[in-house]
Amino acid sequence: MNTRKLSIVLSTQAAQFEAVAYKGDLEANLAKIACWGYDGVELAIRDPDMVDVDKLIKSLAKERLSVPAIGTGQAWGEERLSFTSDDSAVRRAAVERIKRHIFLAERLKANVIIGLIRGITPKGQSHSQSIQYLIQSLRECLDFAVSKGVRLALEPINRYETDLVNTTNEALDLIEQVGSEDLGMLLDTFHMNIEEPVIEDSIQACGKRIFHFHVADSNRKYPGGGHLDFKSILTILYSTGYRSWVSGEFIPDPDPDTAALRSINYLKQIIFKERE
Repeated sequence: MNTRKLSIVLSTQAAQFEAVAYKGDLEANLAKIACWGYDGVELAIRDPDMVDVDKLIKSLAKERLSVPAIGTGQAWGEERLSFTSDDSAVRRAAVERIKRHIFLAERLKANVIIGLIRGITPKGQSHSQSIQYLIQSLRECLDFAVSKGVRLALEPINRYETDLVNTTNEALDLIEQVGSEDLGMLLDTFHMNIEEPVIEDSIQACGKRIFHFHVADSNRKYPGGGHLDFKSILTILYSTGYRSWVSGEFIPDPDPDTAALRSINYLKQIIFKERE
């Protein structure tokens, strides 16, 4: 088990999603991330079949970087693949894409994140029908994930991006309905700042269900660039027994390198002081 290690999100392919500090030259970005002192890199991957996996593994080993999780949201952002589409062919394509992510996650010993690939409720479809489609898709993906020794992390996402599973309470309820110990949660401080009355209380309520943790400040800048109290947030997170990764997913402001460096310097100060 990893203990209080820091990672940052890197996209392996071009993407429209703004809250990713690093895109472009994969090897150059991995070298920078290692240089700043990160222990790992969370990979945002639209299509695993477009990744040279052997080359990726060699590049990660060269920089001594682990991969805590694989983000899948670009399959929605770039292709509109969705677990809750009203088109059964789209739902099938989304499930099969996640299975490809799971194959890769098995090799990298990573979790697979279920974020915006859940989609949004299409016009004319009920919210309850979307939830049923979501549960069905998650169960099929989990059956495959368990066979590969991979866990899935469901991310509550704010109401402005989706109408499906916005809060931690909704996520906990959905996880209960799915009924698998291999489905947990990815909590993201940016989304929690919008949806949760008290971030610390919600973290504590999620407890052992937290599989992965994203940090971005209130304005989606690097931690320390807004008004969130990360000392309080991380203290509560670790008090739940969480001993895994804290991963930066924030906009590259003022630029990727500056944001990445400011984030890790800020977070390390908090983590080291919290250990004392």
